[in-house]
Amino acid sequence: MTEKAPTPEPAPEETVSARPRRRQARGERRIAQLLDAAANVFTATGYTAASTNAIAREAGVSPGTLYQFFPNKEAIAIELGGRLLERWRESHGTALIAAELDLPLEELLDSVLDPLFVFNYENPAFAVLIHGPDAPGQITQEFQAIHEGLLTRIEEILGGYLPDTPPAELSRVANTTFTIFKAGLDLALAHQGEERQGYVREIKKVLFRYLEPLFPEDAEGNCAVARARAAGGPGQDTPKSPLDTP
Repeated sequence: MTEKAPTPEPAPEETVSARPRRRQARGERRIAQLLDAAANVFTATGYTAASTNAIAREAGVSPGTLYQFFPNKEAIAIELGGRLLERWRESHGTALIAAELDLPLEELLDSVLDPLFVFNYENPAFAVLIHGPDAPGQITQEFQAIHEGLLTRIEEILGGYLPDTPPAELSRVANTTFTIFKAGLDLALAHQGEERQGYVREIKKVLFRYLEPLFPEDAEGNCAVARARAAGGPGQDTPKSPLDTP
C-alpha cells in the first residue's frame, strides 16, 4: 500500500506576507532609479530628444526592464513631473507660508527666495518639464494650478504690508514680482558656482529696488505697518500705499 506524501506545512504568515513587501520595495527602488535617470536625460537633451533607450542606458538597465514599469516616455515624464511638482509645492509653500511679515524687506526676500533657488538648483529637470513647450499637457496643467496658488499667496504677503492697496494693484505687483523671479532664475541656472551666486544677488537687488518703495520701514529697519498691526497698536492707521495713484 502506497503511503501518502505528507502534506507540506503552510509557510509562516510573516514569511508569506514579507515576500510581496520585498518585491514592492525592489520595484519602488527600480522606479526611483529610472526616474533619476530620466531626470538626467531630460536635463541633458530636453524632453523631445530624449528616448526610452537613452533613459534605460542611463539607469543601467535593459529597455525591457524599463517597460515593465513604464509603457512609454510620456508616462515616465508624467510620473517624474508629478513627484517634482509635489516637492516644488512643498518647497514653495514652506517658503511662502513661513514668510514673516515683520522682517525687513531684504531679509524677507532671503527667507522667501533662497529655498526656491535651492530647489531649482537641485532639480534641474523641473524647468525642462514645467516650462518646456513640448512637455506633457498634464504636467503643465498641474503647474498652472499651483502657479495660481502661489500668486494668491504673494498677494496675501503684499496685502499684509499694504492693507489699503486695491486688489488690482496688488495683483499687478504680485505678477510682476513673480515674473522677475522666474526670468532671473533662468539666468542663474545657466551659470555655476560663484557666477551663479552673483546673479542671485543681482536678482535680489532688482526685486528689492522694485519693492522697496512699497514697504515702509521704521528707523530700525523693520516694517512699521506689519509690526504695529501684529501688536494691535496705532499702526492700524496705515500710511497710504505708494501704489495708490491719484
